[in-house]
Amino acid sequence: MRQQSYGHRGGAIAGTFLLLLPFLFPSLFSPLGRASPSILSEWSAPKPRHSRLLKSALQRRTSNEEQADLWRPLAKQGWKPCAESDTTIELPEKSQGYIQVFLDGGLNQQRMGICDAVAVAKILNATLVIPHLEVNPVWQDSSTFMDIFDADHFINALRDDISIVKEIPEEFYWSTREYYATGIRATRVKTAPVHASANWYTENVLPVLQSYGIAAIAPFSHRLAFDNMPKDIQRLRCKVNFQALAFVPHIRALGNALVNRLRYPGEGSVVGTNYLEEVGNVKNKKGAGKFVVLHLRFDKDMAAHSACDFGGGKAERLALAKYRQVIWQGRVLNSQFTDEELRSQGRCPLTPEEIGLLLAALGFDNSTRLYLASHKVYGGEARISTLRDLFPLMEDKKSLTSLEERSSIKGKASLLAAVDYYVSMHSDIFISASPGNMHNAVVGHRTYENLKTIRPSMALLGKVFLNKTVSWPEFQEAVREKHKNRQGQIRLRKSGQSLYTYPAPDCMCNA
Repeated sequence: MRQQSYGHRGGAIAGTFLLLLPFLFPSLFSPLGRASPSILSEWSAPKPRHSRLLKSALQRRTSNEEQADLWRPLAKQGWKPCAESDTTIELPEKSQGYIQVFLDGGLNQQRMGICDAVAVAKILNATLVIPHLEVNPVWQDSSTFMDIFDADHFINALRDDISIVKEIPEEFYWSTREYYATGIRATRVKTAPVHASANWYTENVLPVLQSYGIAAIAPFSHRLAFDNMPKDIQRLRCKVNFQALAFVPHIRALGNALVNRLRYPGEGSVVGTNYLEEVGNVKNKKGAGKFVVLHLRFDKDMAAHSACDFGGGKAERLALAKYRQVIWQGRVLNSQFTDEELRSQGRCPLTPEEIGLLLAALGFDNSTRLYLASHKVYGGEARISTLRDLFPLMEDKKSLTSLEERSSIKGKASLLAAVDYYVSMHSDIFISASPGNMHNAVVGHRTYENLKTIRPSMALLGKVFLNKTVSWPEFQEAVREKHKNRQGQIRLRKSGQSLYTYPAPDCMCNA
């Protein structure tokens, strides 16, 4: 009897412990973690959704001729970088006042805001205060402009175009972000429309500058039009984006170390702490290997916002729906469509499995060295495993560096993104799984430099993945045919499009 009592007691204790687990370790069970799902949900990872294609992709063979064509750099396209203004205009002796901007969003959205802020300062003949970067509400990153970008280089590169100061003068010490958050202020301009014209700024912001000597524009993102701008203003925006915005030295050094280790695997120093010394010897090495950067934009925000089904079953659909409701309060219109409708319209982000199948169909074999540029993937390693099966030589920041090397960027989403941006600009090929600010910024920059960049056809892939009977040869033929002219070929910017994504003809000249 006593033994039975002990058994009941032990069972009760175990049961109580299980009930208390969600309270003792909430992170294991929380369905609303921003960056990734709970650990328990990763244990029940979804099975591959395209198993027939995957089986064929794992057995793929690519000829030497196909490989050579795949890695061949882009031919010259008759365009060259052209960011300097045709005319030299000396800076007026007197500035109209100081311009402050407060930029939200992630690194690449802020980058575009910085370029626009320089242009607005030029339009108004104002002195620009180094832009203030808001704390990112998603990643809680408090990195400042000077944590990310080389401020001295920025100021020096633009010294003939506008006046820039690192801090507001002492007489305007009161003009802070906190000051504008506590009430309506005469020096804050908060009515700037999206894609405002140059005339809007001269009519609405210049009087504030002339009255108070300072104007703070917030919100500011996307507050300057891409069309009907003077040519010298367009060229200035290009100059800022492609020449003046350089990352701080330690970001460049870490980025160079990653590029070095991707091109020369197994050579030089073991992953350690001496990457600055290691990078100095790169130019003396021969036989550099090639690598692809894959920006895998598949975090929980992206998955939830798309309202698509990613194969995780009812539990995943409910978790994403709940997350979507909490974060956007029903403002995500995609949720009104079925998964099939969203996919056929190309509105579903590619999963790691799907982007892996795309790369395999294009001809990348299992010897391809792949660098994964992303923050945290929804589903974690369990979701990436299929991609890793297809490309076993897949690396990322963590696999290529030591804890000590990453200590200066740990927990800083903007600095992590800056490293990925730098590596992306030094890769042989770049591909982004889904459109977004990182995709737009890197695609534009690589177009400017005439570098090979694959842009997935979301509409084609959405439709072909819905076809569960498609064979591997049919899939491969459709993918290759559709992506012949999506590998970095210059597309002239159309009205309303961003010159940061489509730099020709505003930032480029006929060669």
